[in-house]
Amino acid sequence: MVSIPDSMTAVQLVGTGGPEMLVVRHDVPVPEPAANEVLIRVRACGMNNTDINTRVGWYSKSVTGVTDGQGFSGVGEDGAWDGEGVDFPRIQGADPCGEVVAVGESADPSLLGQRVLVDAWVRDKADPTDREKAHYLGSERDGGYAQFCAVPARNVYPIDSALTDVELASFPCSWSTAEHMLTRARLTNGETAVVTGASGGVGTALIQLAKLRGARVVAVTSTAKFDDVVECGADIVVDRSTRDLYEAVVDAARGPVDVLADVVGGPGFAALLGLLRRGGRYTTAGAIAGPIVELDLRTLYLNDLELHGCTVYEPEVFATLVGYIQRGEVCPVVAGTFPLDDIHSAQEAFVAKNHTGNLVVTIS
Repeated sequence: MVSIPDSMTAVQLVGTGGPEMLVVRHDVPVPEPAANEVLIRVRACGMNNTDINTRVGWYSKSVTGVTDGQGFSGVGEDGAWDGEGVDFPRIQGADPCGEVVAVGESADPSLLGQRVLVDAWVRDKADPTDREKAHYLGSERDGGYAQFCAVPARNVYPIDSALTDVELASFPCSWSTAEHMLTRARLTNGETAVVTGASGGVGTALIQLAKLRGARVVAVTSTAKFDDVVECGADIVVDRSTRDLYEAVVDAARGPVDVLADVVGGPGFAALLGLLRRGGRYTTAGAIAGPIVELDLRTLYLNDLELHGCTVYEPEVFATLVGYIQRGEVCPVVAGTFPLDDIHSAQEAFVAKNHTGNLVVTIS
């Protein structure tokens, strides 16, 4: 049995702003699991864009540019993903991997001692399909940048895998986001998908999951990352800085495409939307090049396009992802690790975007 202390080391987000808003503390009370919850001894926790976006206030409607790691001034109370404020201090981290060390009185005792991954979407128990009632781990409740984390028992998934804790922690947020995007877009065998931001955590997941579905993948990334992206399974890679990106992707795809899986947005949105065939599907879960885009409604309605925004997914999406992992059908892409007390360097590296795949925080 793991000894459970009264206090723990954790990183607390104390406000909206730059890295100085992240404070490492060694005296944070260990959470006590409620009746339907379990307590996890966290061993590793993946990093994701939500960590940065929430800290800097990027989700606020007052922000119209790309994510700035130093924070935005004048951000109101709408700086969280749901358009509401964050209660500070908050422990971020949506991707914990660890061992269940305590269970609440109503939780399944068989979970005790099991290694688990966590579905970060905490849904209403009585009405889990209502997206308005969903909360996110590390945003509306404390997450995994700590030695211990309490979550509802229904959100933990025992994992039987030879992968390390670090490798497993690289999956939850980015890969479930990618699985959600492709599920909504109904990508199927024989279709062609274009993936933007292809070297990031979501992008590398999109490539593997699209290939798992039997699709042909055209990946858009920087030339420095071509080899990494091809190793993930991309059939052809296009330089994102190409002067006429539309023509370059059309040539690579040999014509219009079925699905555009986009996490970039920004000024290239309008041209890339034109890549889709009549009846094609656009799916997005990010806007790293900027959230404000131009849309010609004629492109949308004359081509019978579908647009899918993807945030709160159904529980089946995460269960499907766990199945892929346990069957060895997907491979983690871990670019590096940082200890918990070096969270500032970890986020600096994440914002720089010089890596391919995921960065993971280790917790001793």
